[in-house]
Amino acid sequence: MQTRRIKGLTPGPYDVAIQRDLRVPMDDGVELLADLIRPVGPVGDALPTIVVRGPYGRRGPVAGWARALAREGFPVLFQSCRGTWGSGGVFTPQVDEQRDGIATHRWVRQQPWFTGKVATFGPSYMGFTQWAVAGKLQREDPANAPDALCLVVTMPDFGAQTWDNGTFALRNALGWTQMMDRMIRREMLPLALAMIRPDPKLGRAFGVLPLRDGDTVATGRQVHWYQDWVAHDKLTDDYWTQQSHTASVPDVTAPVYMITGWYDIFLPAQLRNHAQLTAAGRPPRLTVGPWGHVSKDMDAPVISETAAFLKEHFAGAPATRVAPVRAYRTGAEVWHHLQSWPPSGVTAQSLFLSGSGRLDAAQPSDETTTYVYDPERPTPSVGGPSLLPDSGPVDNAEHEKRADVVVLRGDPLTAPTTIAGEPVARIRFRSSRPSADVFVRICDVHPDGRSMTVCDGIQRVGASPDFQDVEVTLWPAFHQFAVGHRIGVQISSGAHPRYARNPGSPDPATTHRATQEIAHDGSRIDLPVLP
Repeated sequence: MQTRRIKGLTPGPYDVAIQRDLRVPMDDGVELLADLIRPVGPVGDALPTIVVRGPYGRRGPVAGWARALAREGFPVLFQSCRGTWGSGGVFTPQVDEQRDGIATHRWVRQQPWFTGKVATFGPSYMGFTQWAVAGKLQREDPANAPDALCLVVTMPDFGAQTWDNGTFALRNALGWTQMMDRMIRREMLPLALAMIRPDPKLGRAFGVLPLRDGDTVATGRQVHWYQDWVAHDKLTDDYWTQQSHTASVPDVTAPVYMITGWYDIFLPAQLRNHAQLTAAGRPPRLTVGPWGHVSKDMDAPVISETAAFLKEHFAGAPATRVAPVRAYRTGAEVWHHLQSWPPSGVTAQSLFLSGSGRLDAAQPSDETTTYVYDPERPTPSVGGPSLLPDSGPVDNAEHEKRADVVVLRGDPLTAPTTIAGEPVARIRFRSSRPSADVFVRICDVHPDGRSMTVCDGIQRVGASPDFQDVEVTLWPAFHQFAVGHRIGVQISSGAHPRYARNPGSPDPATTHRATQEIAHDGSRIDLPVLP
């Protein structure tokens, strides 16, 4: 059968045939449904069988990716996770993926169409399902471990994204919960409409306190996993540690290919996983582009680079890369081929908080800046990584006029300045309430006044009658500030609904205004500058 073309991608030479609804038995007797997508015609057995496991159905965009890989000569088994799209059992995010994935890998290796090697593939949740099995199988059952991993915009520990440095990632957690609830109930028309325009139910749900009531507004009922996420606000809880596969990342000995974007919600974790494997002596192939989580411009490179990576490793095809890392430098809008990430030669350069809203390379002033954070009128989020197609740089100029946003500017640059890595904000901070959030964003301030997002980060802090040193690690970036532009920094106490507002009280349903103070002396931004 013919497949729909992916923009910018030359289709592979094979037609494909699809065998629907294969029943794959799990260890507890539950059967999961899968589609087998195979190239038509003689292929040989050099290329691996690709396994994809996910909860989003077997007919959507990722199915298009699977067919595109089959057109390149790869047999693909595309399986629906437990409790989704006809598969038996109850869907509980993350919890069953390790045992179900292991059972699936063992089953695949027993099938007559198996080619002798297994590669795993997929974005987002379908990357989590890869991490869930790879390290454990390598340790305990290496004969059934995957022979290669192809990880797209993903991470092995969704708890760390759900509770981001102590703050609840409300927009993503509740938006994803509503989407999955509709998928499980097969409410496809509302789901399709939600992809086109904002859902008023979700908008109302973002404003609900306490947080545990948000799913009822968004979906009309309590959703068991969302209730668990809100209840377990410590990543050290057994609930989260049992779902995390970060510790087993270095156990993976198979070749790994990673692709992500500077505006993806999982970017920091994926780059840290890259660093874990690099430290273990097995650096993955890495591509980082100017993309968000669901950017269409990512489709073609995902397929072309995945196919090339697997053909090189398994079929001896010529190398298509001149360096292990391919990264897009925003601001300059150019691709770079690098031997490592971060690139060699990066040094930390500090900008201090000075008087009159200035950033200065010299020592800071002894001033303090005070602002009021009101959770009833929370500081809004402006852009930032999300599950929606609109991730990417946005203009913060109007946002920075708010009284609850502290804005600082460096001098116009006389030479281009590139940052490559994770900036770190070190803020001397004090709040009148027992809990507060510190949100920091770096912007590229253009000569025409636009203040465009580069990267940001957040940190929740506890009570202290004195100033305390708060360290906020910002999103990784590879960005060039042009001559005449200025480096801008904003500091506030929230970004709602991207992050749930901090009520300033142990009572999650009661809000309190907070007076926040920043001491300039001891506050600075450390930038990873590439000479």
